[in-house]
Amino acid sequence: MSAHFKKKSAKTSQEIPTASLPDIIFMLLIFFMVTTVMRETELLVRTSLPAAEAVEKIEEKRLVSYIYVGPEMLEGNRFGENSVQIDDAIVDDLFEIRNIMYHKILEEPRMIISFRVDKEVETGLLYDVQAELREAETLRINYSTMREGGS
Repeated sequence: MSAHFKKKSAKTSQEIPTASLPDIIFMLLIFFMVTTVMRETELLVRTSLPAAEAVEKIEEKRLVSYIYVGPEMLEGNRFGENSVQIDDAIVDDLFEIRNIMYHKILEEPRMIISFRVDKEVETGLLYDVQAELREAETLRINYSTMREGGS
């Protein structure tokens, strides 16, 4: 009796269709390329920004060039002398600031120079940097701060 009732096996395959897989991968690749923001500079100086009551946000970030002023970060979580960083490099001679920023302002005349200055930096160094920016005719300057209350 058991010989008469045999179970028939299904001959259909259960494979996942992969015809549209390259399209899906390409769309995901484009999505992540468009939405990912790459960090532009590696910080070589510490910048603990001071707090301020009135803060205004800059809308066009691509028109902003940052100048970082603060103690240079050394190995072993130590800090050195106050230094000026533009892009990914420490500026050794303050007179170089004039040339660097002059060329940047020639490329983009609407550029805004944003200072990110450590709150412990002496104002003399900041005045020297500002004097070099005046010589380079980069007059659109703002100072980055933190909103009072830590936000």
